[in-house]
Amino acid sequence: MTWPKQRPQTARRRTGPRESAPGGRAPGWAIRGTGSHLPRRRVRSEEVSRSLGLEPGWIERRTGIRERRVAGESEASSDLAAHAARRALADAGLGPDDIGLIVLGTSTPDELGPSTACRVQALLGARHAAAFDVAAACTGFVYGLQTAVGWLATQRGAPPCALVIGVEVYSKFLDPGDRGTAALFGDGAAAAVVGPVPSPYGIGPITLGSDGTRAGDVLIPAGGGRRPASAETLAGKGHTIHMDGRAVRDFITATFPRLVADAVEEAGIKPADLALVVPHQPNPALVASLAPGAGLEPGQLAIAGHDVGNIGAASLPYALDTALRARPAAPGGLVLLAGFGAGLTWGRTIITWPPT
Repeated sequence: MTWPKQRPQTARRRTGPRESAPGGRAPGWAIRGTGSHLPRRRVRSEEVSRSLGLEPGWIERRTGIRERRVAGESEASSDLAAHAARRALADAGLGPDDIGLIVLGTSTPDELGPSTACRVQALLGARHAAAFDVAAACTGFVYGLQTAVGWLATQRGAPPCALVIGVEVYSKFLDPGDRGTAALFGDGAAAAVVGPVPSPYGIGPITLGSDGTRAGDVLIPAGGGRRPASAETLAGKGHTIHMDGRAVRDFITATFPRLVADAVEEAGIKPADLALVVPHQPNPALVASLAPGAGLEPGQLAIAGHDVGNIGAASLPYALDTALRARPAAPGGLVLLAGFGAGLTWGRTIITWPPT
């Protein structure tokens, strides 16, 4: 099932970030609010097809992507991320002072240093928050969840909440003449507030993985310490995304079914028991094709890339936000998050959804 466009964002009842679990037990951790933000400019796939010399409809037929959003010249990742974070905070009924940690996943930071998360902290006025980035490409949101949960579990006294954000401005790192990337990628941000919830609700064990031997499958080869910016790297388009599309597709089709199978086996459930499965969103056609091999029904999958394309670290949380706003998860519903991306990286977790 393709999830409808998100409904207007409304704040949930404020429950406060510093509640303890009943009876003084240590709380679990769950997503308590989500939010997303897209740039205003829309670029239809027909326009991209023309610029690439492709026949009309080629991109949409092959990928399901109708359009993508493109950031303005003065917009950076931190700007989009801050907007998404504010919406997630409003959804959770919280404010910037309730946040103790900001973890941001991106492959398109504002600059090599400082972290884009620090820029977001300043934009939000989250004066109590530590802030840093994670670089796990399209798996960045799942890596960020693991980091946030681990940090929250170590805090003494009444626990604060954490913000986990995914954001990309891929349009600034694309070769407009490369059909393998220009047809797929867009810009956007999405965020989630992670905070305490009583048992039995919350985020289950998070499994992460990587295979650095395949780092060359998707990368921006220049601009770092190995190939610093130069006239040569600029002329050679070394600052744009390079992707082996066939290798990446093979990785995804092999990895996603394994992530689902391992998750349900560890949880002692069946694929049919999952209320919602939210994978990274490389493109709608590919995501839809993954269901049969994973033992899933089409209606279990969140698919949200038709109007945004692949927005990298923001794809998974954007799909989650869109799905929840179309159909809120029932208390106790099982939601599987499955990320996979450059690095190569992957990660997954099952969340027992809490009451709102």
